[in-house]
Amino acid sequence: MAVSHALRRDTPLAAVLVLPALLILGVFVIYPLVRTAWLGFFLQDPFGRSARWVGLDQYQDVLTSDSFRNSISVTSVFVLLTVPTSLVLGVLLAALANQQLRGIRVFRTIFASTIATSVAVASMLWLILLEPSTGILNQFLESIGRDPVNVLNDPDTALVAVSLTTVWQNLGLAFVVTVAAMQSIPDVLYESARVDGHGSVSRFFRITVPMLGPQLLFLTIILTIVSFESFGQIDILTEGGPQDSTNVIVYSIVERMPLDQGAASVEAVLLFLIVGTLSVVQFRWLDRRVHHGD
Repeated sequence: MAVSHALRRDTPLAAVLVLPALLILGVFVIYPLVRTAWLGFFLQDPFGRSARWVGLDQYQDVLTSDSFRNSISVTSVFVLLTVPTSLVLGVLLAALANQQLRGIRVFRTIFASTIATSVAVASMLWLILLEPSTGILNQFLESIGRDPVNVLNDPDTALVAVSLTTVWQNLGLAFVVTVAAMQSIPDVLYESARVDGHGSVSRFFRITVPMLGPQLLFLTIILTIVSFESFGQIDILTEGGPQDSTNVIVYSIVERMPLDQGAASVEAVLLFLIVGTLSVVQFRWLDRRVHHGD
């Protein structure tokens, strides 16, 4: 009875404390999501106004369209190029920076610097490097008598170039998270492994990598979401081209939005479902293989 009375007494206060968060969630998350899903049921007139109810037909049309399938394919390749590469390089750089060497703090600062770099700044830096006519890379190639390259305008290399920009920007986050985790691993584990005759490579894979499990799980999910939502670097470097070879799904949504809000809304809802499903699958599948420690 005392517990029931306490619950009734504290419920109004709890409701008052939770209400602001629920209002923010409703206004900025739930309402836009419901509104976007609702717009997907309507065809739009040339002025962007909802003109005719078509129900699920528009969802079916978008799902079966060549442009949507191309965007999903390009986005999937982009994610596969960026997420594993960012993780591997982040862990390797963290392992190097975790060594007790003179001046290592300078390298830690350099490795972590990209975490403070915006997408626009990172993209402009790589544009200065890779720009076909005046880029630093082509100027260097010309100075040594080699033919210039046009990686941003070549359908076979444009996505790789954009992926490199994304990996470079992701390295700061991957490095900071993993180097902080490495510094929390007890030294006694390494000392025991050294006594047992394990070399540095063996200690890395037998101790360091398993102990980084929670952080790698976190980074995998976050970097996957970030890659699926990438837009700025594509817009600055390639504008979705050439020949739609870098037309990821978010760029496709932004392109459709001014003239076809219905189809853009369908793509946005599908992106939400894809990212949500992948996040749940990654968490449930990887969490079983992660060592969380004590």
